[in-house]
Amino acid sequence: MPRSGNSVCVFCGSRNGVRESYESAARELGVALAAEDWRLVYGAGDIGLMGAVASAAQAAGGETFGVIPTHLMPHEVAKQDLSRFIVTEDMHERKKVMYMNSQAIVVMPGGAGSLDEFFEVLTWRQLGLHDKSIYLLNTDGYWDKLSQLLDHVVAEGFADTSLLSFVSVKATVAELVEALRADLS
Repeated sequence: MPRSGNSVCVFCGSRNGVRESYESAARELGVALAAEDWRLVYGAGDIGLMGAVASAAQAAGGETFGVIPTHLMPHEVAKQDLSRFIVTEDMHERKKVMYMNSQAIVVMPGGAGSLDEFFEVLTWRQLGLHDKSIYLLNTDGYWDKLSQLLDHVVAEGFADTSLLSFVSVKATVAELVEALRADLS
């Protein structure tokens, strides 16, 4: 565990996406987590944005905690040289271990898996099962449509307006780190 005792869960893609800015943001976040002495908790992959954030955190001297289900080890190229490496039986257990070992949650650009992870921790927050901060790192407006969807869900009466207060959208890693500093101090 880092000296600060703080860990940040990062949900993100196992692909790099089409924009170079996604990978750049992942690397910048990895370096920032290490600089702040916050442990990275993530999905233990060595490819895509997952690999970029972890490699950058490691290169900057940061602690890394990876969690991967058995069936994804070959697909996500399990990164086993982490500070801590855990193999779970299934995806649900993976998310639970990641969530339980962090004080804040960041969702970077990603696909269906990242959306699943986001909506699960958002639902847990809505149900009062936790009070951890949830951040969307909105690199190049990636999460704009998701933010609009959340507004739509509330406008159509399927969630209270409080749902919107559970998610904070940050455009840059610098803005995200500033918000995390306030949360984790």
